[in-house]
Order: sequence, then structure tokens, then C-alpha cells
Amino acid sequence: MKSRKQRLFDETAVRLIQEAKPIAHWLALGAVLDILAVLCAVAAPEILGELVQKLYDYWEGGSVGTVRGALTEGLLCLLGVYAAAGVLRYCNMLLMNNVVSRHYSCGIRIKISDKIRRLPVKYVDQTPVGDILNRMIGDVSEIGGYVHRIFDVMVKGFFQITLIAVAMFLENWILACFVVLMTPLSVLLSSKIASLSEKHYDEMFETSGKLTEIVEESFSNYPTTKAYNLEDYTAEKHAAMNRKLAKATARANFTGSIVQPLIKFANAFAYILINLVGGWLIVRRGVSVGVVVTIVLYARQFASPLEEIAMGLADLNHVKASARRVFEIFDMEEENQSAGRGLETVRGSVEFENVSFSYKPEEPLIENLNITVAPGQNVAIVGPTGAGKTTIVNLLMRFYDIREGTIRLDGHDVAGLSRDAVRNCFGMVLQDTWLFRGTIAENVAYGKPGATREEIEAACRKAYCDHFIRTMPDGYDTVIGEDTTNLSGGQKQLLTIARALLADKPLLILDEATSNVDTRTEMMIQKAMDELMKGKTCFVIAHRLSTIVGSDRILVLDHGRIVEQGTHPELLRKRGFYYQLYQSQYAIS
Repeated sequence: MKSRKQRLFDETAVRLIQEAKPIAHWLALGAVLDILAVLCAVAAPEILGELVQKLYDYWEGGSVGTVRGALTEGLLCLLGVYAAAGVLRYCNMLLMNNVVSRHYSCGIRIKISDKIRRLPVKYVDQTPVGDILNRMIGDVSEIGGYVHRIFDVMVKGFFQITLIAVAMFLENWILACFVVLMTPLSVLLSSKIASLSEKHYDEMFETSGKLTEIVEESFSNYPTTKAYNLEDYTAEKHAAMNRKLAKATARANFTGSIVQPLIKFANAFAYILINLVGGWLIVRRGVSVGVVVTIVLYARQFASPLEEIAMGLADLNHVKASARRVFEIFDMEEENQSAGRGLETVRGSVEFENVSFSYKPEEPLIENLNITVAPGQNVAIVGPTGAGKTTIVNLLMRFYDIREGTIRLDGHDVAGLSRDAVRNCFGMVLQDTWLFRGTIAENVAYGKPGATREEIEAACRKAYCDHFIRTMPDGYDTVIGEDTTNLSGGQKQLLTIARALLADKPLLILDEATSNVDTRTEMMIQKAMDELMKGKTCFVIAHRLSTIVGSDRILVLDHGRIVEQGTHPELLRKRGFYYQLYQSQYAIS
């Protein structure tokens, strides 16, 4: 009965082989080159043994002319065999390194990227970026770097062992049996030590992922680290994890690399015994010197693939630790990609009916939420942190699916619509700006691929960012990115607002859209928003209540429930929860 660990090992090994199907033809060509190289390697001892026998016969009284011709012919043949073996191995190395490994790694990374695209948003929300990057880059590199080596070793090694064993038995069955009987000791020793390294490789890759997380967080939040003088704390945190990784790596490398020296020792010991037995056979049994030399050379070749296979087993444990982390992503439950149907025209009515949702089953967040929004209404959502404001946006966009109830868009249950169709109805401007590396024009056009330069510039003028764009070195062709330092936080936000203006969707979500701008910029944005929101159904999430005083309706949330709703004047007259929020921001004592 196999243990759970052994079953996981077998499953991982099988899956690694399955992942290699797209490059099976290249692997087959590599196997052919390996086999041809092995044939050359096996032929060499036979030729060398015959040359030694001819020299021995000459010393026993043979003709000089005969031995000279035989040696010349034999040495040329031997040179040709070694040259052919070298060329075949070189071609195989190029094939494996430049074709197999590259395509194998590239294919797995594409699969990971495609898989993450189909995973629920909560996976990206809950998984550190550093861990994802480490799996996609580090672990896949480990797999790609070793998989061709393992394949090469296993194919060449097993074929070489079989061929050499047959050749030795044809030469002398007594010495052949002695060589072959020494094999189980090496195999048993290598497999036992290789299995011990598995847990250490698991620990090494897990710690490596945590270290990547720390590094990614350190550089992403570098200004905060400097502002709070936390350089020493961050450095110590990094150093502690680095020390842990160093220890784990040392243990893994020690148990993985100790295999080869031990196998070499065992094979060297066997080699000595084989020479002693061969000498005894020459003296006592009359076996020819050439035969013994041939088998002694074969014994060295017989030991070499055993050493390589032993290292291959250790490498397989190494690869398996990386592969499990990659396959964990492949095995994650995907977001329901039901085709659903689309919407030809969207008016913009939204209805929440008895909607309940929680990120964790044991922590209820939204319970029996009911909202009805008419087309073209401007609805503001306010409340304290953790009240569920952004959660409503996540549910509207189908980033998360509700636990109970129904959300309708123009009377259609969104559960019956495709996610693409739902998300194509919404434009978004979030608190956290996101700009990719590219020109300003490309960033603004992100929400509308194929937009003309005139459309891009018109959207920027409406968002009050055309002026500062034209003051930049290359204007709309200036290259920027998320980490650009020549744009202020407010200017970045204005670009994302221009992006939403250009997209011109029937429904609009503004999640703290003006939180990163100063009061003057906020006033300009508010004017642009007034124009943008005409004829659109708008959901505005705001902490700064001055931005939503003109909303058609304000929903006041607390602990996932609507505790109040109405216009700004109506809510102030009630002197309830909203009134307290407003007073906390603007009351003058």
C-alpha cells in the first residue's frame, strides 16, 4: 500500500510527463541522439580491448608489421567513434537547451497565466504577488532547467546499462555477473538518500516564496519604509528569512548532492574488486587479457549511468517540489465561466433583491440587501470602513458571486449573463490608480482599444488633464508607468478618469475617485463628472461627503445593511447616522 507522499510523488511525476506532450517529438529526437551516442560509447571499449589484445599478442612474439597496421586501423576507428559520440552529445545538448527546455518552460508559464485569468478575483486578492511571481518565474525555471536533464539521463542511462550488460555477457558471463550483482547496492543507496532530500526541497521552495514576498513588499512600499525609518526592521526581516532560506537550501543541497559521492565510492570499490577478479581469471582460468580489459572498461561505463541516474533521482525530488507548487495553481477551482447571454442594449436599471454575501462563511457581511436603482440615477454609497461599500461594487461586477438573493441588470438576473457582458456595461475609476508602462495615449485608450487620437485628446480635455499632458516632454507620446515619478497622485487619477470618459459605458462606478486629489483638482473633476454622469447610472463610493451632496440618492451602509437612504438634505434633516458622519467631517466646534 503506497503512502500518501508516495502517491503524490507518482502523480507529480506523471503530470510532469504529461506536460511534456507538446514537445514529445523533440524529446523523441533527443532520445535517438542519445541512443546513437550510447552505441558509439559501447563500441569504444570493444575496439580498445581488441587493440590491447593485439599488443599483448605482439609482446608474446607477433609480427611488427601486422601489429602496426592493426593499431593504425584500430586507432582511426576509435577516433571516429569518439568524434561521432562527441558530435551527437553536442547536438543533443543544443536540442535540449535551446528547444526542449525553452518551449517546455514557456508553455507552462502560458498555462499559468491563462489559468490565473480564469481564477476568481479572490485568489489574486488573497495571494501575495510575490508568491505568484515566484511560482511563475522561479518554480517554472527549476522545472524547465531539470526536466530535460532528467529525461536525458533516464533514457541514455537505462539504454546504456542494458546495452553494456548484454555486451559484457557476450564477452565473459562470470565477470558480467559480478559487475551486474554490484548494481543493486548502488541503486538502493541512491534511492534511499534521494527520498530524504524531498522534504528539504519542499521547505526550500516554500521559504523562497516567502522571501520573494518580503522583497516585493519592501520595494512596493519603499517610501513608507523610509518615512517611518524602518530600513533596519525591513533589513532584519529580510535577513531572518534569508538565513532560514540559506539553512533550508544547505540541507536540501547536502542531502541531494551527497548521493553522487557515495555512489562514486561504491562504484570505485566495485571497480577494484572487478579488476582483482579479472586478474584472477587471467591467471587461473586462461581468460584473454583483451576480454578482461574490455569488461573493465565496460564496468566503468556501467557505473557512469548509475551515478547519473542517482543524481537524476535527486533532481526529480528537486523538480517535484517546484512542480507541486505550480500544479497547485493548475488544480485550483476556476471561476464559473458559464457562457450566459449578452445584452444588446443597456438602459442601466439595477436591482438587489434579498442579497446576502460574505467573504468568509463564518463572518457574515451583507444580509438581505435590497436596492432599486432606476436608469440614469446617481446613487452614492457612504458608510464607515468595513460597512460593505466596495463589496457592493464587487458584486455588481461579478468579481464575487452572491450567496443568496438576486441581482438584476435591466431586469435580467446577472447570474444568467456572461461575466464579460456584465463587466462590459461598467466604467470604473478606483481609488488606487493603475497605469501600465506605455505612452499616455495608450494608457487612456486602455478602456477603448482602437480609439483615435482625437477621441483620446477630447476625453483628456473633459478630465482636465490635457494641459499638463502637453507640458510633458513628448506630450501624449510620453512613456509612463505605475512607478513613474514625474506624475503626481492627482494627475494619475485624472488619467484614469479620462480613461473612463473615453470608454463611455452606460453604468459608472466611482470608488473614492477623488480621494487622491487636492480641493482645486477635485472641483475640476467634479465638473467633468457632472458631464460624464449625464444619462448614466452611477454608483459613487465616497468618504469625502462633499462630493456626493448632489446625488439623486444616498445609501448609508453600516455592517452590510442600509440604515438610511435619501437625498443629502433629507438625511441631514433626519439627524441620524448620515448626519453624524457629515458632522464629524464638517462640524465646527
